Amino acid sequence: MGMWECSENIRPAHTLDLNSVSALHEHDENTERVDSSAKAVSKFHTHSIPLDMEDIERDWDKPVTEAGIAAKASVIVRVGMLDLGAGTGSFRVREMMHRIAYPLGVHVRADVNLTDIEASCTDGKDRITEVVDLPTTGVNTERIWLLEHFADWFNVNLGKGSMYHSQSDVSEGLMQHLDKRDASQVSAELSKQLKERQKAEQNQEGSDDPVLDALEMVTERAQEGDSTARPLHMRDIEAAAAAGRSNGDSVAEKPRKNRNCKPPKEYAEHFDHIGKAAGESQGVTVRQAHERLDMIERRKPLYSPAFAGLASACACASFVFLLGGGPYDMIGAFVGAGLGHWLRRRLFAHHLNQFFVTFVCVAVAALACTGMLRLIGLFDPIALQHDTAYIGAMLFVIPGFPLITGGLDMAKIDFPSGVQRLTYVLCIILMATLAGWMVASIVHLNPQGFEPLGLNPVINCLLRMLFAFIGVWGFSVMFNSPQRMCLVAATIGAITDTLRLEIVDLGVPAEAGAFIGAFLAGLLASAWRSAVRHGLLAPHLGYPRICLTVPSIVIMVPGLYMYQAMFHLGQFDTLNALDWAFRAFMVIICLPIGLAMARVVTDKSWRYDI
Repeated sequence: MGMWECSENIRPAHTLDLNSVSALHEHDENTERVDSSAKAVSKFHTHSIPLDMEDIERDWDKPVTEAGIAAKASVIVRVGMLDLGAGTGSFRVREMMHRIAYPLGVHVRADVNLTDIEASCTDGKDRITEVVDLPTTGVNTERIWLLEHFADWFNVNLGKGSMYHSQSDVSEGLMQHLDKRDASQVSAELSKQLKERQKAEQNQEGSDDPVLDALEMVTERAQEGDSTARPLHMRDIEAAAAAGRSNGDSVAEKPRKNRNCKPPKEYAEHFDHIGKAAGESQGVTVRQAHERLDMIERRKPLYSPAFAGLASACACASFVFLLGGGPYDMIGAFVGAGLGHWLRRRLFAHHLNQFFVTFVCVAVAALACTGMLRLIGLFDPIALQHDTAYIGAMLFVIPGFPLITGGLDMAKIDFPSGVQRLTYVLCIILMATLAGWMVASIVHLNPQGFEPLGLNPVINCLLRMLFAFIGVWGFSVMFNSPQRMCLVAATIGAITDTLRLEIVDLGVPAEAGAFIGAFLAGLLASAWRSAVRHGLLAPHLGYPRICLTVPSIVIMVPGLYMYQAMFHLGQFDTLNALDWAFRAFMVIICLPIGLAMARVVTDKSWRYDI
């Protein structure tokens, strides 16, 4: 989905037309070229104002604080669009845009929907309105994480405080090594080296600038084949050196003197820097900002289609166990989901319509699952009775991210965005369940649920924790999360989903169990992030809450209920169809409500309407 599309006279490197490709919809490493059919269509479509417009280009090498409103807005809106293209909700997109606008002295008023942003920006003197849109939507949690670090790097270098992370040194290092494939490993190495340098400073054995030394060490240790470009910090240091020689400033002191600044407390100071002399400007040029955004936008998927298919297979097989399925059900779901998601990644590489792709891949997954069980049935006829397993094979298409973010948007009184996301979710579910019902009708399947396994309660609890961990890990990989982020989300999911299932077994309604599970996931994600901010955990482990909570609760989405509802509807059994549909509805609405309640408890910006 969504390679940037621009007319022939627009330079691709300087367009604001964003690559919204998700981990679910990403092109793989061999598909940077667009096939001829997609290219022919894209020739006649643009999705944003190009960056080589005269009023932007003339400020390209100016400090961004001294640039005109058009250049400032190009950075602000591009950050928002990259965040939107990564699948996050409108409340977070607005927050990110405001945090980029704040050090620029710009006010932003933005309408954010599922695939477009209309933003009006003013710096107190000029005003501009910009409208950008994405051709489709997707999920990419790595991008959400990197954009947080970009916002911190941007604010610190413009003299404001770090907003998302307590130690901005890691953000600064990441922004200098965006050409490395594994940004998570880069951040871990930076965190380790900075910790060592801080200890050395305490022993009076460190150098004058531990941040630059750490960056140099990471650069030296990187393998040659892991880099696609010269580290940005080397060129920036040289440029700063040239500017420093002309202004008589120290290169080492200039970037560090504002590193620990705290943002002003009075909102009136938002515009204090407007009208200052050129010599008082700080840190980042328009070119440097867009170069970082270019590299964030163009990062390849962390995982190949084959590995993503394996993760999908593990996730859906685990999902089936948590729903009550046995070994044969899990094997069928493993084969079907793995093949289905691998095919989906390959088809999205050609920019095909995602509703069409969803229908085709779900049908292939269901047929592959059924075929696998028929093959096993040649040796053990009992496998032929597992008709419900095909539903588990289709669960990889559950649109968990837009489902949860849509609910969160509505909790923030953003109904246009929330309704659009939920409508999108409904369309995906409709296509998937319709494909599943058609396969069931053709091959004469009759899903009646899973037979009880009769496991010992203690063993069952331990297995639930194990498979919940594996399932959340698999969904995190599908969302393009780095491995460390996957493991944190999987740990949270193992705790919360096991608790949910156990209390439901004790008689708690499934809806209340979903609420409690989501609420606990939100609290654990907030506690994790707070521990990182207070130095109890390493700074490179500070991940966005949404990248931890959504994968950990997507496994709680009642996919079985939704597919059962469509199956009975296809059989014109409307009473059973409505029964399953309302069961699914009640569980689904409790998930975002639980997350929203956790945010209200732990986050002042959610606690008050201001």
